[in-house]
Amino acid sequence: MSSPDHFEPLRQAAQACGRMRTAVAYPLSADSLRAALQARELGYVEPVLVGPQARIRATCEQAGLSADGVEIVDTPDDELQAARVAAELARDGKAQALMKGSLHTDRFMAAIVAREAGLRTQRRISHAFVMAAAAYPKVFLVTDAAVNIAPGLPEKADIVQNAIDLARALGVERPKVAALAATESVNPAMPATLEAAALSKMVERGQISGGIVDGPLAFDNAVSAQAARTKGIVSPVAGDADILLVPNIEAGNMLYKSLTYLAGAAMAGLVLGTRVPVLLTSRADSVDARINSCAVAVLYGRWLAGSSAG
Repeated sequence: MSSPDHFEPLRQAAQACGRMRTAVAYPLSADSLRAALQARELGYVEPVLVGPQARIRATCEQAGLSADGVEIVDTPDDELQAARVAAELARDGKAQALMKGSLHTDRFMAAIVAREAGLRTQRRISHAFVMAAAAYPKVFLVTDAAVNIAPGLPEKADIVQNAIDLARALGVERPKVAALAATESVNPAMPATLEAAALSKMVERGQISGGIVDGPLAFDNAVSAQAARTKGIVSPVAGDADILLVPNIEAGNMLYKSLTYLAGAAMAGLVLGTRVPVLLTSRADSVDARINSCAVAVLYGRWLAGSSAG
């Protein structure tokens, strides 16, 4: 099943913003280099390749790619060192975004969250997948399926706020957040339902802003208005969610991979809660997913810059 190209308006909007200078940490695989160079050709990013220059050029040659005109910051052949240098470029304003190359995620993120990197904010760092599936009429976010393992209520509040900000950056005026659980009823034996209910109240009290949160909602109620009606659920979010907040990383990981591999969903991925957009793509991601992530990062970066200015 092919997905509708809900990403096309986002890609067009990102191209209109102009290229965003992006430090690519340790791009020593053909896919990571191809994505960065293709994103440059399409007008999304101006990549700065950070890593051992000789190996980067050799990888380009082996893959039939040209890095002519692309800046390379030469570092020792060490993943963590390359990630640190990339983070320093963002910290010093010499890059407006960061992109993971072919290094391990743990090493990439360790460099970003380090105190000396200066890239953390007051909020918890989280991750969101932006998805487009054939059975749903718009793009939607799944969060957090990559960074926070078993978040509690304070962490989920930050995860929700980060996702609302991203959805607004993508053009959703007032994002609708479905706090997912296995049931739509509050059950003291199921902590996810209690936290979902608390998040809904936190919006009413102004502790989370810019969106609408309702929960607990089971997955069917969150994405199907018919399922919600059948169960007698009256909710401004049910059947029309822009953001799916998962209870833990296992649920999120299985959800986004099911959508991708069984439903053919298109996707992008971004780390949130940092001072600049961070593209945390998987080594298994397609070039299309990496390109979509670049487009999303450009729009989020523009939104962050506008928020800081305001």
